[in-house]
Amino acid sequence: MRDEIRALQMALNELGFDAGPEDGILGERTRGAAGDYLASRQVTSTIAPPRFTGAAKRLDDIDLPRIGAQIGLGEDELHAVMEVEARGSGFDSQDRVTQLYEPHVFYRELGPGAERDRAVAQGLAYKSWGTRAYPKDSYPRLLAAIKINEEAALRSCSWGLGQIMGFNAEMIGYPSARAMVEAFAEDEAAQLQGLVDYIVAAGLDDELRRHDWAGFARGYNGPSYATHGYHTKLRSAFLKWDAIPDTTYPEAA
Repeated sequence: MRDEIRALQMALNELGFDAGPEDGILGERTRGAAGDYLASRQVTSTIAPPRFTGAAKRLDDIDLPRIGAQIGLGEDELHAVMEVEARGSGFDSQDRVTQLYEPHVFYRELGPGAERDRAVAQGLAYKSWGTRAYPKDSYPRLLAAIKINEEAALRSCSWGLGQIMGFNAEMIGYPSARAMVEAFAEDEAAQLQGLVDYIVAAGLDDELRRHDWAGFARGYNGPSYATHGYHTKLRSAFLKWDAIPDTTYPEAA
């Protein structure tokens, strides 16, 4: 897909439609150029909206020790992170990927300009975290934000079991936030793999292995982690799971 998108970008740029860098990433600029080209030819765009539901496959018991073993972790540490960050589930009651839309991140992702002004006017973006209470379901706000700027909206949510921010998609090997979200919609194992990849990329695997909960929470949740008690929640969740027998996985021994 990345080679195909790069070829599309090259063709659009050659035709005078600004698709941006020919990097193989189907971002907002490329989508806009493709839409402009189709409009010039009086053709309706066939670019589908992002998918938030897929196979919605739940974790198998073996997935935790199998994926944790990649970086020398047991399943109890991963259980603790998932429980604190996403209440242990990667899908909601409608089998959509678990997500939390962050208006202050959307404000930052959009940057100054007409799009941000529109988002602010609709209550979809504001400068500082905590400006307003979050609704129980983030999806209505996300869908409204997508109408303003799809990739920025997807980058402004935390997703899946580990609540990985969309703006970290490239950090864990995805070409875009949309690609990460649609992979997460298929399988909680993909979400768990993304969590482990993020932990490694962020340099937090050592903290987790030695059960430095404060150090891990500081890196994962930011300097205000103690205000919300993330480190104590992680420790409590770990102790609970540590008391439960693990799934046998030879390579984790």
